[in-house]
Amino acid sequence: MSEHRQITTEAGTFDALGAGPAGGRPVLLLHGFPQAASAWEHQVDVLGHAGLRAIAFDQRGYSPSMRPDDVADYQVDALVGDVLAVADAVDMPEFDLVGHDLGAVVAWHLAAAHPERVRTLTAVSAPHPAALVAALREAEVQRQRSQHVPVLKERSAERRLLADNGAALRQLFEWRVPESDVTECIARLSEPGAMTAALNWFRAERWNVVPDPVTVPTMYVWGGEDVAVGSTAALSCGAWVSGLYRFELVEDASHWVPQEAPDLVAGLLLDHLR
Repeated sequence: MSEHRQITTEAGTFDALGAGPAGGRPVLLLHGFPQAASAWEHQVDVLGHAGLRAIAFDQRGYSPSMRPDDVADYQVDALVGDVLAVADAVDMPEFDLVGHDLGAVVAWHLAAAHPERVRTLTAVSAPHPAALVAALREAEVQRQRSQHVPVLKERSAERRLLADNGAALRQLFEWRVPESDVTECIARLSEPGAMTAALNWFRAERWNVVPDPVTVPTMYVWGGEDVAVGSTAALSCGAWVSGLYRFELVEDASHWVPQEAPDLVAGLLLDHLR
């Protein structure tokens, strides 16, 4: 079973979940919006049971002790730096990297900029940013699917998302995620400053910066019913990976693949990391 811990770095202190032996093959898992490390709890447990050393941490803005006020502090370079700082703090000079949603965006940037640190990459839901940028330019369907992004940047987003006991957040999960997880998410983001910090990921500049192609072995997992990422972006993702590439379609899953198909995702990870 995973254990809760805190990881202190030069950047700040992050809450985390970890499982597996100290000498196991290291794996770092990054959550997306609006979730936290707990979104990976099942996969962390499975990886740890298999002898790997798996750690998922609450990223910048989600860890109460690492919640800066300035929007500029949530630029992607800072988020990549946090991952490297955590890896250094837990003695992971090289690691397998897993990310979902915006956590996958951070993972794409990190793998492209620091391939010497990343043994393999697994991205869930969010494709390589260049694939998404191209799809936004070429496909009206993708532009429609991405309409939520400017809405989340609006000043009224906090109030609208948390109103009526988080009704809008519940709708965001499409009733695909266990109710207990959704309730925990709403409670966490209702803490003072937490929702603003989470939304600052979208408000920060430079998210439109496109990283280089990724050279490390990469697996991309996409739910066929994802309402945020369409097939144009998903199917073109491999063009931005020059290393070994594997595409896994989970036909009946939405954007929330790790919670909808937890055992399937865990199995794909174990197979990819062999």
